[in-house]
Amino acid sequence: MRIEAGTYRRARRMSLTSLIDVIFLLLLFFMLTATFSRFGDVELTVGGNGVSQPADQTSVFLRLGADGLSLNGAPLTVAGLGDRLTDLREAGRADVVVLSVREGATSQQLVDVIAAVGASGGPPLQIVR
Repeated sequence: MRIEAGTYRRARRMSLTSLIDVIFLLLLFFMLTATFSRFGDVELTVGGNGVSQPADQTSVFLRLGADGLSLNGAPLTVAGLGDRLTDLREAGRADVVVLSVREGATSQQLVDVIAAVGASGGPPLQIVR
């Protein structure tokens, strides 16, 4: 019985093209799904339970609902909110802003109102339900 020796085959080099394609696709995926923009920051502080405000402070009442924004019962736009709060503060009639959020108000409307109050440099904001 004759056994023939197999022919010696030279080992092929592994192609890295497929690996490079996969790495490129992963890099492309993560670059396209990453968020590089910075969203506006809204600073929120937590109030204490049962803390009352001094009697000499004047409150301004903001109401935010599906129908829009009102300041002390008068309809108002978010764009005009900063100027109106500045006028009230200078007149000494706005020490605290109390914001009541009604059903139907969106979170974007709430963030816009909080940003407008903060940008006006006005009085502190309290959010009530």
